[in-house]
Amino acid sequence: MLLLVGSILLVPQISSAQSSGPVLSDARIGEREGETRFVLEFDRAVPYKVFTLAGPDRVVIDLPSVDWKGPGLDEVRGRGLIGGYRHGLFKPGITRVVIDLSAPATVMRHFALDAANNSGPRVVIDLGPVSKTTPSTVAMESAGWGAYAQELARSSPAIATPGPPPGSNKRVVVLDPGHGGVDPGAISTSGVYEKKVVLSYAKALKKALEATGRYDVVLTRDRDIFIPLRDRYQVAHEVNAGLFISLHADSHNSSSLRGLSVYTLSDKASDKEAEALATKENRSDLLAGTDLTGYEADVTSILISLAQQSVKQSSAYFAEILVDEMQTSARLLRNPHRFAGFAVLKSPNIPSVLIELGYLSNKSDEASLMSASHQAKMADGMVRSIDLYFDRKEKLERS
Repeated sequence: MLLLVGSILLVPQISSAQSSGPVLSDARIGEREGETRFVLEFDRAVPYKVFTLAGPDRVVIDLPSVDWKGPGLDEVRGRGLIGGYRHGLFKPGITRVVIDLSAPATVMRHFALDAANNSGPRVVIDLGPVSKTTPSTVAMESAGWGAYAQELARSSPAIATPGPPPGSNKRVVVLDPGHGGVDPGAISTSGVYEKKVVLSYAKALKKALEATGRYDVVLTRDRDIFIPLRDRYQVAHEVNAGLFISLHADSHNSSSLRGLSVYTLSDKASDKEAEALATKENRSDLLAGTDLTGYEADVTSILISLAQQSVKQSSAYFAEILVDEMQTSARLLRNPHRFAGFAVLKSPNIPSVLIELGYLSNKSDEASLMSASHQAKMADGMVRSIDLYFDRKEKLERS
């Protein structure tokens, strides 16, 4: 847990006259006399907010949307009280940095420094160790954060889910590129991010499905931004989808493991690996620094009851079609249809599957996942699977 002590509020408000957002040029960690210092350097002064989350202990820093030119996520190395950190777009106008602590710590102080000695304006967070911990989510803000947040709320229109065109009678398919923004997902040894791989696949599959003329396709995200798990399957409800497909590309401790697999929802996992994967995927909201107070159990639990048995059967049927069709389009994992308590598959009335396209921890899978020709081949197999699923559904509806 974290304790909060003194703070200094010095960062000025960003001028609305600036035509482009601030640039973050560096992020670095230092140690001195038992404290750990985290420094973010910019091309201009920025407002910020700092708060803490427990279970596990994290420090969260919210900033205006920045162009990150600092270390890549694959370059981050922990030091002192900081085990590591990640960053990304948390929502429009907000870049979030989430610091994972290696031990219980307190935010000793936070402040801003003006440009000096060939360094740009900086935001500084000093962390110190504590022997006794107390839960706290108290937020600390720079002098300009309140005004920035108010202006952002005033100028940002409500985000509406892009639905099918009015009057369309096509089947609606929702594609969910996993992770995004502050949640990168798996990272390969060469620095490839899962969040980027699956977004590319989702866009290719959307194009292939729409080319058939049979489907209206909606993406839960069409850029590198974080979307909470519950909001992802809610999109399918809002557009009355006939299928929800979540796309991922996992990593594994064994670099020899490779192949595509398909998962459906169940309160009992098919095996320990499926259970471990579901547990990891269900932590996305937590990893992004989302405060899960009041609904954490709902989001992270793998003991999920389905309201409709028919939806479970339809999801399993579609998964089996996928496995059959994808044999000619991709290498499959052993026992490729698996099941576990994935929170993103919780919809009680929309058939849903989660597809692990392959393993970024395997060099062969990584190379395939980065190949445009392999991407097109995979998309073709998925289109065939979706066609077969809806063909059967239409026959049943006519009978």
